Amino acid sequence: MKAHDGMYIDGAWRPAAGRDTIEVVNPVDEQVIGHVPAGTALDVDTAVRAARAAFPGWAATPPAERAARLTALRDVLAARKDEIAETVTAELGAPLAFSQAVHAGVPVLVAGSYAELAATYAFEEKVGNSTVYQEPVGVVGAITPWNYPLHQIVAKVAPALAAGCTVVLKPAEDTPLTAQLFAEAVAEAGVPAGVFNLVTGLGPVAGQALAEHPDVDLVSFTGSTAVGRRIGATAGAAVKRVALELGGKSANVILPSADLAKAVNVGVANVMSNSGQTCSAWTRMLVPAERYDEAVELAAAAAAKYGDRIGPVVNAKQRDRVRGYIEKGVAEGARLVAGGPESPREQGYFVSPTVFADVTEQMTIAQEEIFGPVLSILRYEDEEDALRIANGTVYGLAGAVWAGEESEAVAFARRLDTGQVDINGGRFNPLAPFGGYKQSGVGRELGAHGLSEYLQTKSLQF
Repeated sequence: MKAHDGMYIDGAWRPAAGRDTIEVVNPVDEQVIGHVPAGTALDVDTAVRAARAAFPGWAATPPAERAARLTALRDVLAARKDEIAETVTAELGAPLAFSQAVHAGVPVLVAGSYAELAATYAFEEKVGNSTVYQEPVGVVGAITPWNYPLHQIVAKVAPALAAGCTVVLKPAEDTPLTAQLFAEAVAEAGVPAGVFNLVTGLGPVAGQALAEHPDVDLVSFTGSTAVGRRIGATAGAAVKRVALELGGKSANVILPSADLAKAVNVGVANVMSNSGQTCSAWTRMLVPAERYDEAVELAAAAAAKYGDRIGPVVNAKQRDRVRGYIEKGVAEGARLVAGGPESPREQGYFVSPTVFADVTEQMTIAQEEIFGPVLSILRYEDEEDALRIANGTVYGLAGAVWAGEESEAVAFARRLDTGQVDINGGRFNPLAPFGGYKQSGVGRELGAHGLSEYLQTKSLQF
C-alpha cells in the first residue's frame, strides 16, 4: 500500500503538525518501503479533541447501530484480507501464509465477535430496587505493539467502539502501514467522524503525550512491562483507568503421563510462531527428569525444521537483543542443542530457531522475556517442583499443561499463577479473556471481559 502522509483525525486525513517522518523498513531485505509522519503532542491534542467532541453522540448511539458499524468493519477487513496480509508481511516480515491466516484472519473474527456483543450485551439490568447501567468510559488512548499489528488494534478499538467510547490510536512505529489500512477500513465502514482517530509517531513523544493527556479517560497499552509501569504511574497520578497487557515468560508443563512427542512438537511450534515475537509464547518447557533427554532430542529435531520457515524479527535492535540473550544463555552454562547467536542469513533481521537444554530456573533466559525464537528446556523432579518452577517468575500471562487425562491437566493448571492456560493443545478462542497475573498486566482483552474494560457502572435507586 501507499503510505498516507497525514494523520486520520475527525474523519479525514490531515497534515501533521511537524515535518519529521518515520521510515518503515522491510525486515527481510532491510529496504525502506515507506514513510509516515512522526506525530507530536499537538497532533495528539488535535486527535483527542476530535474524540472528545464525538463522544456524546457515539455514546448515545443505540447499541444495535454500533453493532452495525462493527459488522461493516468486519466485512471490510475480510474483503481486504489479502492487502492486509501483504502489508503485514512487508513491514513485519512474517511469512505471507502466516499473515493471511493469523495477522489478517484473526482480527476479522475478533471484530465480528464484538459486533455480536454490542448487539446482545446487557448494558442495563435490574438489581433489587436499582437499575444498573453500564456506560462508556469516555475517550480511550490505545497504544499498540508491532508483533500482531492489526490484531492488537482490533482487540482494543472494537470493544471500545462497542462500549460507546471514542478512540485515539497510537500504533507501533515499526508497523504503521497496517494501522493506516485499519483507518481506511473504519472510514469505509461508516464509523462517524471523530469516533476513531489515528496518530502515528514515536512512543516517547506521541505515546507519552497520549498517555498524559488530561482528556483521555482510559489508556489501553500493550507492550513491555517497563513502559507499562510508566504508563501506570502516569495514569495513577491522574486517577485514570488503565488496561495493561505486558510481558510474559510462559511455562509449557509436560506432566509424566502426557504424550511427550506431541507436547514437545506443539510446544516448539508455539515458540517459533511469529518468529518468537509473541508475549504469550511458551518459552519455558518443563519436562520430568526421567524423560528429559528424550524431550531435548525431540525439541532439537523439531526446531531444525524451522530454519527456513520463520521470518525475521522486526528490526536490527530486536535482532541484536535476541542474540544477546542467546549469548547470555551460553555464558551462564546452558547447552545449545539447536540454533545459536550466529545470523542464518547475510541480509535481514533473522535469528536462528534456538533451543537450550540444561537450563536452570535462575538463569537469565529462564527469567526474562526474550521475544525471539528461543526455547529453554528445564527439568523437574515431581509435580510440586514443576509448579514451583512454573510460578517462579515475575510474569503470569499464559501457559500450557499436558497430561494423559484432561482432569489431571486441569487440576495442575488451576494452581498456576497465570491468566490463560491451554490444556493438551487447546485451540485459540477469540471470546476467552486474555490477560495476565503479576507483572504481566492489568485487565483483560477479548470477549465480554474485554468489553467490560471500556465500561463504567452507574446505579439508580427507586
